[in-house]
Amino acid sequence: MTVSIKRFKKGDTVIVLSGKDKGRRGKVLRVLPTEQKLVVENLNMVKRNTKPTNENPQGGIVARPAPMPLGKVMVVCSKCNKPTRIAMTEKESGTYVRTCKHCGAGLDK
Repeated sequence: MTVSIKRFKKGDTVIVLSGKDKGRRGKVLRVLPTEQKLVVENLNMVKRNTKPTNENPQGGIVARPAPMPLGKVMVVCSKCNKPTRIAMTEKESGTYVRTCKHCGAGLDK
């Protein structure tokens, strides 16, 4: 299943549709367009063993968010607070803006 990468941007609030974090919301930290994945804050957490560094002199086991497929998440509209599909509407200036399919509010800041 291919999902348009233009739907998601860093800083968007998304809701998880399936998997171990189903129903949870989080903020997008990174979008990985070549892999068709994104990283969401505090979701899909995995544990990694890390060597000691200057920032973490003790090392040890660190939990961090892992990338998840785009098809498992949906953007949440900030106005109507619902998971929504995205419509790309054209402005008078010829540029496109992402809008909510439910209420028509713009999702771009």
